[in-house]
Amino acid sequence: MSEYPRALGLDVGDRRIGIAISDPLWLTAAGLDTITRKNMDTDVVKIAELAKRHHVIEIIIGMPYNMDGSEGEQALKVMAFGKKLARYTEIPIIYEDERLSTVTAIRTLTIQGVKTGHNRDIVDRQAAAIILQRYLDSKEPPPSA
Repeated sequence: MSEYPRALGLDVGDRRIGIAISDPLWLTAAGLDTITRKNMDTDVVKIAELAKRHHVIEIIIGMPYNMDGSEGEQALKVMAFGKKLARYTEIPIIYEDERLSTVTAIRTLTIQGVKTGHNRDIVDRQAAAIILQRYLDSKEPPPSA
């Protein structure tokens, strides 16, 4: 495992959290894991453990804006989760617009021949990778640790 700093991407839903990780150069994102939600405290601890193990210095969380750009009920839940995660990990949290990331994930997986109907874990991981990749594409890589 590399000791270079990485970014973690999260697609936070009510039932699952899709998780993606950057490569050491911050050029590409790849799906890492999906966790089934238990409660906020348990979920935060699991993500904090992954962040520590992978030398994460930024956590990118998909922000579920409404199609008109407003923040709805789900966005408020995601922000509450992000605040708790930031307090627990002391890692900066960055919110990235996640509109249509799940639709894009399903289309991408379907093109690859992956059946998505009963594979929600794969869809959530792919959506997290799409969210993280959008962020990586908009930023310069960090200096090496």
